[in-house]
Amino acid sequence: MDFTIPKSHQLFRKMVREFATQEIAPRTRQVDRQGWPDMELVHKLGEHGLLGIPFPQEYGGAGLGELGYCILMEEVGAVCTSTAAIIGAHIGIGVMAIYLGGNAEQKRRFLPDLCAGKKLAAFCLTEPNAGSDAAAIQTRAVRDGDRWILSGSKIYITNGPIADVLTVLAVTDPALGARGGVTAFIVEKGMPGLSVGTIEHKLGIRGSATSEIILDEVAVPSANVIGQVGAGFITFMQTLDTGRLGLGAACLGGATTALDMMCRYAAGRMQFGRPLADKQAIQWLIADTATEIEALRALVYRTAWMVDTHQPFTREAAICKLFGSEVASRAINRALQVHGALGYSCAFPLERMWRDARIAEIFEGTNEIQRIVIAEQAMRPYGVRVRP
Repeated sequence: MDFTIPKSHQLFRKMVREFATQEIAPRTRQVDRQGWPDMELVHKLGEHGLLGIPFPQEYGGAGLGELGYCILMEEVGAVCTSTAAIIGAHIGIGVMAIYLGGNAEQKRRFLPDLCAGKKLAAFCLTEPNAGSDAAAIQTRAVRDGDRWILSGSKIYITNGPIADVLTVLAVTDPALGARGGVTAFIVEKGMPGLSVGTIEHKLGIRGSATSEIILDEVAVPSANVIGQVGAGFITFMQTLDTGRLGLGAACLGGATTALDMMCRYAAGRMQFGRPLADKQAIQWLIADTATEIEALRALVYRTAWMVDTHQPFTREAAICKLFGSEVASRAINRALQVHGALGYSCAFPLERMWRDARIAEIFEGTNEIQRIVIAEQAMRPYGVRVRP
């Protein structure tokens, strides 16, 4: 088992860190205040080749695999959770659904523009009555000759208002249920009947766009069916595994930034004639945070290695998402406590980081669902099937 980071990936990390510092970090406060993505920044991400990192070069990607994608998400997550959310929704689940489940013609047709940032992707699964219970979706797709007519609505779709390509899950045979009766489709911006509904105003990640997607008898050609008819649920669940790993990497970045802020402040802040860092209570907060971060780092990059060496990683991805989101929340909460009233002030970034971190315990599958997934994987060798 070789965890050595290749030189190419080390150089890539250096490049991404510079880009994040120079281009993303100065915009973070503004995008949070305006509650909308900085589309100039999104275009720059594409121009720098950062929107196709894990995908093969033959499709316009960088060919850096899951390891490269986790490096990207860690470095971006360290400075702006909103931007990490945009990238994650695009690469980790939106484009990934086409890459994992699509045929060669679909990859040739869609991936080059998506990898280049000429088009942005979104992943449409959640519905008013189907969140954690993803198999309960009600959006319908009815065959009509060489096309399918999609009707229904999706909610809480990251990149929804700004996406050009949407991967959508719909029921094609209600009698067969989730495994056999649900199909994934590629829906393109401009198709008649496709529209953006309610745009969400959120507690955190305000610099990303989240909305309802309405499908009012949208005619989608059969050529846009991802994989086999009826196999969409499996494709979407596999896609979420990679999304959860990327989210864990973004949480690693956010937690690392919180630790750095905590240490810097504790070293310089004087109380009772001594630096805060001299206080055991503060030292323990720092020690616990540093320990959890190192454990998360090992977990994220071991799982990325498993993906790139074609090993099963469903359990590990769920652990990355569960542990990563909770480590980030604890790290930021501790950093805010160390900073006291300054951490609570909107003039300082910790209050935004605290708001942004909360969603990681909810989207891409709630942490309660991750615990079910992990328990099911752990109990499988013992012949016990864990049910939600």
